[in-house]
Amino acid sequence: MTTALAKTVAEEALGFQLPHRRMEDWRWTDLRQLIDKPYPPRQTVVAQTGEVERLLAASPFGGISAARMVFVNGFYDEARSKLANGWVESKSPIDEPVQEMNVAFATDGARLRLEGNLDKPIELLFIATDAAPRTVATRNVIEVADDASATIIETHLGAGSYLANSVTEIRVGNNARLDRVKVELDSGDATHLAHCVVTAGHSATLRDFTLTTGAKLNRQNGTYRFIGEFADARVAGAYLLSGRQHADTRVVVDHEVPNCVSRELFKCVMDDHARGIFQGKVIVQRGAQKTDGKQSSHALLLSETAEFDAKPELEIYADDVVCGHGATAGDLNHDHIFYLKSRGIPEAEAQAMLIGAFVGEAFETIHHDGIREALGEFAAHWLATHRRKG
Repeated sequence: MTTALAKTVAEEALGFQLPHRRMEDWRWTDLRQLIDKPYPPRQTVVAQTGEVERLLAASPFGGISAARMVFVNGFYDEARSKLANGWVESKSPIDEPVQEMNVAFATDGARLRLEGNLDKPIELLFIATDAAPRTVATRNVIEVADDASATIIETHLGAGSYLANSVTEIRVGNNARLDRVKVELDSGDATHLAHCVVTAGHSATLRDFTLTTGAKLNRQNGTYRFIGEFADARVAGAYLLSGRQHADTRVVVDHEVPNCVSRELFKCVMDDHARGIFQGKVIVQRGAQKTDGKQSSHALLLSETAEFDAKPELEIYADDVVCGHGATAGDLNHDHIFYLKSRGIPEAEAQAMLIGAFVGEAFETIHHDGIREALGEFAAHWLATHRRKG
């Protein structure tokens, strides 16, 4: 009954069906089956005393960012922020379910134009406090001006049961650089749906990393378009999943012009009955010669009941390109564990060391030392909590 009610609330509001397994891009994440509660949008929620401060303190980046924009239950919280906000509705064409839902439900979001060379990161922090199940939707528009450089941290935190819907549109200008780090630390009873749309100009540089670990159900889409030559985009991510968590990432990199480089690297750790999915697609349009595009996804399964599905794709319409993809899945190397144990290291610690080294390759794509170290400490804590006993 709750599943049917959830479908009714979403589908009547949006005028379309929730994604389901008959849709190729959603074959592993059937929202009509996985969303089991009604999540009405635009609900007014009053946080309990001290709850927002407690969730703010859970951010790994409290001492790193120079500026912070805080959104509580979908609305900008000026008192807890260190940066002025302005939000505008996007006029981009919408043809994807997560974005359609966002257009219908979004209440607020960040609008930033970044100029010059910003040395310290800006954190966008999205908090959902404990309350009745509801949808919390935000829409962000970020523009990095020509010749500018910036680092953005996007942190999602919450308590209780809710559906977080986040869409972020990013334009990286000519000769500009953006380092973006997204950390999904939502409640263990939350659903997180997101779509990031990025366009890169001439000689632009993008470094985009996402850590997925909090919500019980997670679907993240990324669309990256090269619209200027000699641009370079590195998209990376890591999963740290346990219990019955379900995480699905779909990344589409579209090379529309020649002489661009793209790399995708995802390192996924699943324990217990967790399920991870990675769908990566590289498109090389006609005329986009000298394209260099590669993608890889690697999964570490810590239990016999964990699952990983990968769907790498190449769609190439040019003939002078270097493109490739690869995907692997397996458990810990028992020879490596035996070697470490023979050196006096307990098995649980040996496992944690190997898992940390596995996900560490994805963390190394993060340019900012402080952010990389903060995430390393978070991963170490997760491993200490979830490491398997020998």
